[in-house]
Amino acid sequence: MVMLIYLLKRLLGMVPLLIGITLISFIVIQLAPGEPVGLETDLNPKVSAEAQERLREHYGLDKPIHVQYLNWMERFVKLDFGKSFAPDGRDVMEKVAERLPVTLWMNVIGLVIVFLIAVPLGVVSARYQDSFFDRSTTVIVFTLFAAPSFWIGLLCMMYFGVHLGWLPVSGLSSFGSEQWPMHERIIDWAYHLTLPILIGVMGSFAGLSRYMRSSMLEVIRQDFITTARAKGAAETSILYKHGLKNALLPVVTILGLSIPGLIGGSVIFESLFAIPGMGKLFYDGVMMRDYPVIMGILSIGAVLTLIGNLIADISYALVDPRIRHGKQ
Repeated sequence: MVMLIYLLKRLLGMVPLLIGITLISFIVIQLAPGEPVGLETDLNPKVSAEAQERLREHYGLDKPIHVQYLNWMERFVKLDFGKSFAPDGRDVMEKVAERLPVTLWMNVIGLVIVFLIAVPLGVVSARYQDSFFDRSTTVIVFTLFAAPSFWIGLLCMMYFGVHLGWLPVSGLSSFGSEQWPMHERIIDWAYHLTLPILIGVMGSFAGLSRYMRSSMLEVIRQDFITTARAKGAAETSILYKHGLKNALLPVVTILGLSIPGLIGGSVIFESLFAIPGMGKLFYDGVMMRDYPVIMGILSIGAVLTLIGNLIADISYALVDPRIRHGKQ
């Protein structure tokens, strides 16, 4: 019962946060220089001022900002983000639904790979603290973490894609693959997504492995680990049976907070490799001043952020009763 009340409070608290995030995002977008009408008319000297004003009225840009936001919020409650300002004029939800699976698959696969690499690496580094392995992996992962991802992406494109010709450097599938059998199309997709996913994993597993190492070092210094060693338990059993279970909680929490990165982190890779996902859609929307698309993707990112925070809070509340009872 206490946990249910805590969960309801957190859900109710998400409503004003979501309103605040969308309101600030809407105002910032409106204050940015340029607007959709300008992109359509500035390069055409034959367009009159009256025609520009009719376009602004058609898009609803002639109304005050607060009226535009209330109209947008009214549609948002109905899960309707409006129609895109792009020439195709399609519904934003239709565009998002078309691009979302690509981004989700890329990032889910990336998270699985990150988890499979970071957790064992962190455990081994903690077990052999200050050894040559620990110091060398620390240098490597911090170098990967500090290096700009787009720079690494360009280097990998030049070396593996252009110089060696091993991997494709753009797109999601090969030309004419629509006519191939399904198993060959799946292999072709994996072939095209190998480089973007690996580049995304490089920066992510670096930070997560250090969190895992720190958490594991803290756990193995606890009294119950000392007791297990005193009883003669094997070191491998102590680390993976007793220590790993307790050390994983902060790491799982970090994974929950990384949910918003499913969209935000994809902007660079999808734009760099011309992959038709949510990140590429967001980038194109910003370049075209497509306000409905921008607000739709930002709203989805805000919801994912709040869900990630909720997952993190629930994880801690399940372990620590003081949190769900409102105590410190």
